[in-house]
Amino acid sequence: MKKDSIIANSSARVVKAALIYPFRTALGQHDSLENVIFSLELGDGTKGYGEAAIAPHITGETVAQTLENLKGIGEALTGRDGSEYLDLSFELWERWPRNKSAIAAVETALMDACCRQWKVPLWKFFGDRPRRIASDITIVISGLAETEASVRAFAKKGFRSFKVKVGRDRELDHQRVMSVKKLVPYARITIDANQGYSAEETLRFLKDLKRSGVVPDLIEQPVRRDDFEGLKKVSRLAGVLVCADESASSLADVAKIIRYRAAPAINIKLMKFGLFRAREAYFLAKANGIKLMIGAMMETSLGIMAAAHLAAGLGGFDYVDLDCPFFIKKGLEKNPYLSARGVFDLKKAKSGIGVLPRMT
Repeated sequence: MKKDSIIANSSARVVKAALIYPFRTALGQHDSLENVIFSLELGDGTKGYGEAAIAPHITGETVAQTLENLKGIGEALTGRDGSEYLDLSFELWERWPRNKSAIAAVETALMDACCRQWKVPLWKFFGDRPRRIASDITIVISGLAETEASVRAFAKKGFRSFKVKVGRDRELDHQRVMSVKKLVPYARITIDANQGYSAEETLRFLKDLKRSGVVPDLIEQPVRRDDFEGLKKVSRLAGVLVCADESASSLADVAKIIRYRAAPAINIKLMKFGLFRAREAYFLAKANGIKLMIGAMMETSLGIMAAAHLAAGLGGFDYVDLDCPFFIKKGLEKNPYLSARGVFDLKKAKSGIGVLPRMT
């Protein structure tokens, strides 16, 4: 066992950040960001960082429990060999399976530290070159005037791919999608219902949009997470690519979606799979012809950049939804790899994730 790869100590702390406006979905809303940052230090002084993004209205996780678990995990890891990251990951999933964001934070911190020690960027863990990837931008649930103001602002920045959150009011949802089409006629439009519709409501909604001249590229999680029959029905009849998000929250879920042909696409998020299982979900989907989105919870640049390294290294993601920094006040500060129009370029990343966590 090499002393320089031994985990010498660790810490966990809460990070808070103000949002430019509430991030509303059919499941609830974030009024501000409150996550947990996990850090560890190897024997030679190399540090690594990871982020646990907490979304109680989606996952049921809480900041307090995640903070407590991460402190316990840190104690359990002290003295262990960080280069044995896969063995450590297996133990984390055995002991803390219900706190996935905590596991994601630890796995990310481990790989950030190891890659910093090896003096290689994180993307090299996943592939031979960093693909240039461009994120969409989310239009949150809001009134029509606020929707139009957001579309104009983001279009001015250069965004041409818009994800419209829907699922609370079908008539208003229709108007908001049409606003995007009117204001940015050549935009790529995707829709995310966050479980807000039934299968029948989804099909009617898509039919109404088609009559109005809009066929979205994709609709994400139209029905409840446990409604696999409804998901399968929409996938069969919608005439639009259907992407499972909350219904694809584990490797077992992905296998079930493939087995029952419930959806032709899945959204991979580190907060659902952790870093290593996200890679496994990727290969499982690819082997079965499933299209892929890389997504995130409400995360700072630390968590977003970890996901970007995975996507850029692996390649082959059909949809990129890593726009959270644009909703955080000063969210783009000290991130040289993400442009003002949502393009990630990791060619100049030198070691690890390449960004440090927020200090507040």
